[in-house]
Amino acid sequence: MQNDLEEKFEDWRGEEAISGKHGGTKAASIACVVEMMENTVFLAYSTNFFTYFTKSMHYSSAKAANMVTNFIGTSFLLTIFGGFVADSFLTRFTAFVLFCFIELLGLIFLTLQTHSPKLQPHGEETPSTFQSVVLFTGIYAVATGVGGVKAALPAHGGDQLDSRKQSLISGFFSWYYFSVCLGALLAVTVMVWIEENRGWSVSFDISIAVLASALFIFTVGFPMYRFKRPSGSPLTRLVNVFVSAARNRNVFVTDAEMPQSHNFTDKSIHHNKFKFLDKAKLNNKISATQVEETRTFLALLPIFASTIVMNCCLAQLATFSVQQGMMMNRKLTDSIKVPVASLNAIALIIMLSSIALSELFAKRISSRNNERSSGFNLKRIGAGLALTSVSMAIAAMVEAKRKHEAIHNNIKISVFWLELQYVLLSFSDLLTLGGMLEFFYKESPASMRSISTALGWCSTALGFFLSTVLVEVIKAVTGWLSGKDLNESKLELFYVVLCVLNTLNLFNYIFWVKRY
Repeated sequence: MQNDLEEKFEDWRGEEAISGKHGGTKAASIACVVEMMENTVFLAYSTNFFTYFTKSMHYSSAKAANMVTNFIGTSFLLTIFGGFVADSFLTRFTAFVLFCFIELLGLIFLTLQTHSPKLQPHGEETPSTFQSVVLFTGIYAVATGVGGVKAALPAHGGDQLDSRKQSLISGFFSWYYFSVCLGALLAVTVMVWIEENRGWSVSFDISIAVLASALFIFTVGFPMYRFKRPSGSPLTRLVNVFVSAARNRNVFVTDAEMPQSHNFTDKSIHHNKFKFLDKAKLNNKISATQVEETRTFLALLPIFASTIVMNCCLAQLATFSVQQGMMMNRKLTDSIKVPVASLNAIALIIMLSSIALSELFAKRISSRNNERSSGFNLKRIGAGLALTSVSMAIAAMVEAKRKHEAIHNNIKISVFWLELQYVLLSFSDLLTLGGMLEFFYKESPASMRSISTALGWCSTALGFFLSTVLVEVIKAVTGWLSGKDLNESKLELFYVVLCVLNTLNLFNYIFWVKRY
């Protein structure tokens, strides 16, 4: 982890940033406000796209489910690309503005389609080739924009604070995740209600207005921000270290003969790991700093990989849980039905109210200078993984109950039977993703913070893609998910498989944490 003294920040004129005038909590708080607005827009459609694809675009349930997971997966996978751009070529401010504008263009495409009958399928037909091109252009422009925004914004917000004051960094990421959850709450209540009752065209109109406002608010803070200029591609530096180490792998030198760099003052906690990388320093163009950057980044990857299965379980809230809810009793009164996507609301309200309590708890168990340790964040992530296994076991039992009542008693049980799995999975996401964002930002080299924080979102992407693969494999091998509706399928067994896989993954995570 780099020391703030080694980082050079500039103001908007390119001059050295002045403490008290540039950056600070006020500048960082803008990132939280903007994230709340952007996440409201993103989740407004992503959590309810399944309904849009089936009801408005007339795709089959299986096709729509894979479209949703592929869209969300692509959005988060592209955070790696967005992080690479922000770290290598642009300031994180510029990267956010660029990708937010791309997301806005994608929304405009989708909005035009909902307003034009010629761009919508007729009757019960699926979209024509041209209509599909418009649809996929819109949703994947949005995905590209989301990828860049999610990578650049948290790193930009963290850059506004002195990294030597780790309690400030911890507080920022807690409030940043609070903003993520608040945006999600607005999305699954207000925005989903608008989609269900006023139509998708109105929802997209509002989304454009909110996202454009977020972009305006972010740019207004331009004079108060401090900027870290990109220092070239960190991935190129990593590749150069690997290539140099490989070329010198057969060269024998003692530790005393190994070249050292006096510019690297922050000793890495991973200096005894990946010793083969030390031979990269035999190349005069490779510094000890570059080797330590590579070593530190490599140490993060097993932690990142161990969270993918958890996000595969989380993907079910956007697919099969929605299908379950549509077949259950959603009536509150004779005239009011609960939108399935709004089941997240209770979980999000509990999460929002618990963040302040969790911060108080964190201060009590953290070190004397009130700085949250890496170990604390690793425990948070582990607790989230454990909670995921419990949630999938409960999901399997609820589905077995739902199907039994539907088939044998012809009864639709209340949709609120799904609430417990929504709450548990939401809390596991709070613990895991919240812990990952802070952990990766703190532990990563300063030149790779956008890419490193993107790992948290990238894990979500790979989890959603893994969900798509597992569905197809289990459908082909067992036939459990091949029924025309869920009453003819064995979704409860699929949930059992996910529970077992995530439990095995938890042991894998513990293995790597002990060696971090």
